[in-house]
Amino acid sequence: TKAYGDKKAVDNVSFNIKPGEILGMVGPNGAGKTTTIRMMMDIIKPDSGDIRILGELLSDDTKDHVGYLPEERGLYKKITVIKCLSYLASLKGIEAEIAKERANELLNRVNMLQHKDKKIEELSRGMSQIIQLVSTILHNPDLIVLDEPFSGLDPVNTQVLREFIIDLRNQGRSIILSSHMMNQVEEVCDRVLMINRGQVVLYGTLDDIRSQYRNNSVIVACEHIPDNIPGVVEIKDHNKHIELFLDEKTSSQDVLSTLVSRGVKVSRFELSTPSLNEIFIRVAKGQ
Repeated sequence: TKAYGDKKAVDNVSFNIKPGEILGMVGPNGAGKTTTIRMMMDIIKPDSGDIRILGELLSDDTKDHVGYLPEERGLYKKITVIKCLSYLASLKGIEAEIAKERANELLNRVNMLQHKDKKIEELSRGMSQIIQLVSTILHNPDLIVLDEPFSGLDPVNTQVLREFIIDLRNQGRSIILSSHMMNQVEEVCDRVLMINRGQVVLYGTLDDIRSQYRNNSVIVACEHIPDNIPGVVEIKDHNKHIELFLDEKTSSQDVLSTLVSRGVKVSRFELSTPSLNEIFIRVAKGQ
């Protein structure tokens, strides 16, 4: 919990993350996400509550096991990429030769090795963002915290970064990914934590959250929808498909059986599941 004056920026927020897992942290602007992350990084102190990393209370030792990519980017612009990376690695106690070897390996992984001798100021915003991610994981942290990592990236660099994050997860790293880009959260995250007005309002796997907010409706693509389908209370035309809303007594199987019995050729039939973006908007609006 953290308060500023009478306002609780973070109000009794609690969560955990497992090895080899990506936890998506989402919420509207001002919801308390960045304050939560800054407390985890020991940049600010909580008013109450404990933070444990690898089972230990925050200390200089636990911080060495964490890699943090802040939303506010910052690299030394007047030096080369390889010198910048080597220097930042040295702050974590990594020897120069090991740091250089590790930096070259990671730069090659993200297709940036050819830029290692360029000054940071010569790179595009997206390229320097990739470099900053490399600096975040140079010391092989067990926990990686990424605050808006996809912001400002073009589709190519977004794909590079997404694959890189998944590789890190597959290596057994724990990753907290804070982002406003719901499609990226859906694609890479195993679980989701949503904070709104300083409190946890959603926490669980994507499947569980979608199930919780699922409409009682089905998506249908067919030549035509017959009139008076038993149990259908509303029909919405989404251009490429139709959404049929059912009453509480009618199952999706009942509707499919009716369509087939009436000779309707169905090319698509599935339960309607809301996207994380739709759920985000509903929860943020208090629905």
